[in-house]
Amino acid sequence: MYTMMQTCKETGLTYQALKFYCNEGLVPNVKRDKNNRRVFDERDVKWIKDLVWLKKCGMSIQEMKEYLGLCLQGQKSIPERKKMLDEKKRALLSLIQELDDCVAYIDWKQDFYDKVVSGQIPYVSNLIPSESGAERS
Repeated sequence: MYTMMQTCKETGLTYQALKFYCNEGLVPNVKRDKNNRRVFDERDVKWIKDLVWLKKCGMSIQEMKEYLGLCLQGQKSIPERKKMLDEKKRALLSLIQELDDCVAYIDWKQDFYDKVVSGQIPYVSNLIPSESGAERS
């Protein structure tokens, strides 16, 4: 059995986050020791690690509760769980594409600045009017 602090160490959650998850009902069947302190077994710790990943994947607390509810239904709910995970995966892939686009913009901008600094191209600003009235980029 693991104490709250040991479970925090195993899962990477803060004490407050683990307590919140327990209070929200995200850790079903929480056990208590003789002093009425929460204790966790291996299965609990594995589930809590799953919760950590679900949160990292962008699931809200409400979505995690819905997912938990499906998990508690057993094997019959696997298609619904897969659907939920697929939706999160699509959102993450979209975010990855957006981040890749952001990195490409920064690379382009850095290249522009390098060329200006090295004298390969003149500096043109969208913010500072040019004397010739030339198009700015």
